[in-house]
Amino acid sequence: MIRFSFISTLILLGAVLGHVYLYRRLVRHLVASPALRRGIVGLFCAMGLLMLLRRVLRDVLPESFEEPVSVVLYAWMGAALFVVLALLVLDLGRGLVTVGWRVSRAPPVDVERRRFLARTVAGGALVSGGGTAAYGSWRALTPPQVTEVVLKIPRLPRALDGLSIVQLTDIHVGPFIQRRYMDELVRRTNALRPDLVAITGDLVDGDVPTLGAHVAALGALRSRFGGFFVTGNHDYYSGDVEWVAFLESLGIQALRNRHVRIGDAGGSLDLVGVDDWSGGKRFNRRGYDLDQALEGRDPDRAAVLLAHQPANFPVAAARGIDAQISGHTHGGQLPPMTFLIGLEWEYTAGLYQHGDSRIFVSRGCGFWGPPMRVGSPPEIVKLVLTA
Repeated sequence: MIRFSFISTLILLGAVLGHVYLYRRLVRHLVASPALRRGIVGLFCAMGLLMLLRRVLRDVLPESFEEPVSVVLYAWMGAALFVVLALLVLDLGRGLVTVGWRVSRAPPVDVERRRFLARTVAGGALVSGGGTAAYGSWRALTPPQVTEVVLKIPRLPRALDGLSIVQLTDIHVGPFIQRRYMDELVRRTNALRPDLVAITGDLVDGDVPTLGAHVAALGALRSRFGGFFVTGNHDYYSGDVEWVAFLESLGIQALRNRHVRIGDAGGSLDLVGVDDWSGGKRFNRRGYDLDQALEGRDPDRAAVLLAHQPANFPVAAARGIDAQISGHTHGGQLPPMTFLIGLEWEYTAGLYQHGDSRIFVSRGCGFWGPPMRVGSPPEIVKLVLTA
């Protein structure tokens, strides 16, 4: 909770400073009308206030207003982020040029030329930042690409060699991702002919009455051994008990700190599922419990763990887990987090190994917050198990 509050404070502080920076670098140079300037200041203040109060507004606004407000707010956050980043890069370049002029003792640039350069930089940042935001929106709302990964499990029974698991994670059904997107996600998943479908958390951002009709598309998933679900932190925020009941009504089993056997007498493995690493802690409820999930399991059998967050993997490996399948990180989703995500997580995206065990972390199928992805495209993952 302390870390969450600290990060939230940094985000809010960054939002305030970002809006001040946008005003000083864009509005002051590009907008001549005092009335229009005041209007833009009012818009910036309104957006900042919405960011500050977004959780409160989500609880008090009628459903008919909640979704449009979320769409406008998150779209604005993403676009403003990319314009700020573009300005920072261009201002850094301009600063280096200025230092070069002073070092070389070049004649000073006249005031009009400086004003022209400032307007050019501001306009260039607006165009490049806006273009990046548009690309990011296209990439985020386009159906995910398929990533195929071979997952080596030396203890895998020969009868299960080649078993395929399609992982869907971090879909974040909500204001942006709805039934049409879900139908296409299911169509692409079924086209992969999976033996098993694993939904590893952060399925939704909202309650069952609001989003149930969109999530119901998952009822059309088809696989040999069925579909399985483990909770993510956002599923806790959205009502984990209600969502688990809804998914089970669609024929998708929830693995809440328990394991099931996959296969038959000719060969099988244990599919282990745990609740989210932090969701239970935040609400002072039951959460991640690896001991309970492994209780009664034959330690000589191969085991695959479904866990939303790529946390506690070395401990799980020491407890006999051959492979862990996770999500949560989004691979950073957007700059600068695509570059900084490694500071938060040891396992950020892709396949890693610890001793004889392996962990795969997906970038996720959807997105959270700004409806954009840059440098971290969404993916449906097909994991093929082999000995």
